[in-house]
Amino acid sequence: MADLRDTTSTGTENGTATGTPTRRRRADARQNIDAILTAARVVLGRQPDAGMEEIAATAGVTRQTVYAHFPSRDALLATVVQTAAAEYAALLDDADLDTAPPAEALARFLAAGWEFMHRYPLLLTAAASSVPRPASDDPHDVVPPRLERIIERGQEEGEFESSLPATWLAAAVLGLHHTAAAQVAGGQLSAEEAQSLCLESTLRVCGAAGVGSR
Repeated sequence: MADLRDTTSTGTENGTATGTPTRRRRADARQNIDAILTAARVVLGRQPDAGMEEIAATAGVTRQTVYAHFPSRDALLATVVQTAAAEYAALLDDADLDTAPPAEALARFLAAGWEFMHRYPLLLTAAASSVPRPASDDPHDVVPPRLERIIERGQEEGEFESSLPATWLAAAVLGLHHTAAAQVAGGQLSAEEAQSLCLESTLRVCGAAGVGSR
């Protein structure tokens, strides 16, 4: 009988390369991690105080598997937030905010925010105040400067009112966005209504040309 250890040392048997079992284990681990993060995003968005058992069940893995990758619920939550922050940064990168006309760039900026919040409703709940901030791509650090650049460009090109500082207007726009999101979370507005009202209010706050009072 052939010694299976020889197969590992020689590198191939029936065309199978050395390390294939290791690669398969790594692929399975990556698949489990992705499933756990997706489940955490969905479950915690519906039930912010959900435990690891609920997340594991939704992911289709055992609780032991979850703990094998994330030693605590806080560690899992931190990874969810880190993933969310990176996705938000990518959404803003893909929106071409620095090249689109300022009013269009504002619309794209808001649309990216709505897409982000739709994917991560956890961040709209009261539990968000206890969510750890990510080590990189933190929206608190990344988002305001991007919005300020859009507003400054609009002011320089005469498309937005220039009598107020861009930093102030950016803070006002973010406040409108958060208020609209809270109205959706509270059931006062549909997502479509909130997005429409938020965009119109944003353009008015920035004094966009052609946006007059009703």
